[in-house]
Amino acid sequence: MPAQRFDFPNGRGDQLAALLDLPDGPPRAYALFAHCFTCGKDVLAAARIARGLTQQGIAVLRFDFTGLGASDGEFANTNFSSNIADLLAAAEHLRATHAAPQLLIGHSLGGAAVLAAAADISGVRAVVTIAAPSDPGHVTHLLGDKLADIAAKGEVEVTLGGRPFRVQRQFLDDVTHHRLSDRIARLHKPLLVLHAPRDEIVGIDNASAIFTAAKHPKSFVSLDDADHLLSRPRDAAYVADVIAAWASRYLALATATASPEPQHGEGVLVEETGGGRLQQRVVVGKHRLLADEPVSVGGADSGPDPYSFLLAALGACTSMTLRLYAERKNLPLEGISVHLRHTKIHAADCEECETKTGKLDRIDREIVLRGPFDAAQRQRLLQIADMCPVHRTLTSEIQIRTSERA
Repeated sequence: MPAQRFDFPNGRGDQLAALLDLPDGPPRAYALFAHCFTCGKDVLAAARIARGLTQQGIAVLRFDFTGLGASDGEFANTNFSSNIADLLAAAEHLRATHAAPQLLIGHSLGGAAVLAAAADISGVRAVVTIAAPSDPGHVTHLLGDKLADIAAKGEVEVTLGGRPFRVQRQFLDDVTHHRLSDRIARLHKPLLVLHAPRDEIVGIDNASAIFTAAKHPKSFVSLDDADHLLSRPRDAAYVADVIAAWASRYLALATATASPEPQHGEGVLVEETGGGRLQQRVVVGKHRLLADEPVSVGGADSGPDPYSFLLAALGACTSMTLRLYAERKNLPLEGISVHLRHTKIHAADCEECETKTGKLDRIDREIVLRGPFDAAQRQRLLQIADMCPVHRTLTSEIQIRTSERA
């Protein structure tokens, strides 16, 4: 499925550029990815890991921190605290528009950021760090001989990764203020630490410090000869596979508790995904859909609401019935559109209805028929619309039997 690109506001009102990578079917879970220092959401490691996770059914939100990539703001005005605030804003936006992130993933300094932010993001069930420093102050070594100039002048332009950035003294003050060991000890969430023993940017001793500070359940996986940025595609693919396999124990993945899926013609399976308060996974044979409710009534608006599915069934049946009739009668039917709307009306306002008290359900169906028909042919097609099987089901007596499946 194509990725969704959009902007969302952070706490300062800056618009942050984001990208939501989605699997082909309904997401089994949602992850939030924090990129490395001075990188962006489109850095190859992040893109490749996200792609690998979507193949496992996990949707991944990645975004540019303030002042980086396509996001608003000035990098010089940011610091580790603002990165944490951006993460919280991203998590809240994901919660409001789709579902709360169940998995946090951070690469390099992004790993330190997710460790610092995890306790403040409700719904998180597992955390992953990749080549992360145990202390955010570790990044200051990248500034080299510019540290003294920054401290003396207040702001200096430095070159990082071949690109110029302006760094202020407040960045140094902020990054050295944070101590992660206490936050890691109080994480109270499953933690996976991924690190390469030969990482020349962030040494393996950082992984040891994170792992030692964390409480169980915790896991460590060596990335062997991978470099810090996971520049080889196979390394990023391996990381994605490991994360998906490890996280399956802790996330409410839809397939982990799914009932046997019905084959086509054997009915419909509907069950909670665990990825949202009201989000449902709809399985019809090989087809996968999402049902949800609008944000205004407590959902995440990640799929049509139940009544919309009902209208879709009637509309599809109407159009198919008209097409089959037109083919059988050799009518010049060039196209069909069916517009439907569901409302509640007072029974007293319906002259042709038998019920005269309370409220009734009403479906307004407007049909557009394209083709050179005469008046009699158009009238007959409208009569045929009322004969579609779903229409007849909805307007006849229906018996619904409910039982518990073992």
